[in-house]
Amino acid sequence: MAGYIVRRLIIGLIVLIVVSMLVFIVLRELPGDPLFLYIADNRYSSLTPEDIHDLRVQFGLDRSLPVQYVDWLNRLVHGDFGTSVLYRNSVADLIKGALPITVSLSLLAMLVSAIIGIVLGALSALRRGKWPDTVATMLANIGITAPGFWVAIILMFIFGLKLRWLPPFGYTSPFTDFGMFTRQAIMPIICLAIFPIGALTRQTRSGMLEVMRQDYIRTAWSKGLKEQVIVIRHMLKNALIPIITLLGMQLRQVFSGAVIIETVFNIPGMGRLSVDALFSRDFIIVQDVVLIISAIVILSNLFVDVAYGIIDPRIRYG
Repeated sequence: MAGYIVRRLIIGLIVLIVVSMLVFIVLRELPGDPLFLYIADNRYSSLTPEDIHDLRVQFGLDRSLPVQYVDWLNRLVHGDFGTSVLYRNSVADLIKGALPITVSLSLLAMLVSAIIGIVLGALSALRRGKWPDTVATMLANIGITAPGFWVAIILMFIFGLKLRWLPPFGYTSPFTDFGMFTRQAIMPIICLAIFPIGALTRQTRSGMLEVMRQDYIRTAWSKGLKEQVIVIRHMLKNALIPIITLLGMQLRQVFSGAVIIETVFNIPGMGRLSVDALFSRDFIIVQDVVLIISAIVILSNLFVDVAYGIIDPRIRYG
C-alpha cells in the first residue's frame, strides 16, 4: 500500500506540473496586459515610460515566459504565492480567506448529495417498479439535466425575493453567526448538490439491482435475515465501489460548479476570486487557484483509490 501511495503521489506531481504549464501558457495567450489594470487605476497619463518599466520589473512581466514560469514555480515551492495586481495584496492571504469558504460549502454539498443520493437510489432499487422508484428516478433525471445556475436563479427568485425565507446572496462565517451562515448556505449547497444527487441516485440504483441478483443475496433472504441487515451489510456494502468512484468524480464537478454558484450568490470563495481575477487579467491568482484545486482533486482521487481496499479486502495494491 505504501509503495502504491508513493507512486500515485509522484504521478500526481507530474500532473500538477503539466497543469501548471498549460494554465501558464493559456493565460499568457489571452489578449490584454494585466499591468493595464494597475495603470488604469492610477491614471495612465500620470505614469512615465520609466514608471511603466519599473512596474513590469516589479511584477516580473519584463522577463521571458520560460523564466517567468520557472520563477513562479520556484516561489511556490518556497511558499510565496506572489502579489495580486488587482488587489495589491498577497495572493496567499486572498486564498487563505477564500479557500475555507469553498471547501466548507463543497464538503457540505458532497455530504448532502451522498446521503440523499444513496438513500434515494437504494429505495428506488428495493421498490423497483413502484411509486418510490418512479419518484426517485424522476428526481434523479431532473437533477442531472437542470443547470446549476438556472436552479440558483429560480431558488433566489422564489425563496429569496418572493417568500423572503432565505437571504438571496452573501456569506457569513459560521464562527460569526451560525444561524445566518446556515440560512445563507442552504441555496448554494442545494445548487452544488443537485447534480451529484441525481448521478448518485442512478448509480446506487444500478449497483443495488446488480447485487440483488447475486446468489448470496438470495441465500441471505432464505436464512430469514432482516431486510435492514441484508440491505446494509450485503447489498449496499458490495455496491459501494462504483458509488465511491462516482463520489470522487463528483468532487471535481462540485469545485467547478462553485465558480458559477459563488458568482451568482456573491460568495467570496475560490470560485468568485478566480472569476474576478480572470476578467481582470490577474494571472497570478488564476494560476495559483487552478493549481490548488488540481492538487485537491488529485488527493481526493488518491483517497478514493485507497478507500477501495478498505471497503473491499479482495482489492490489493502491488
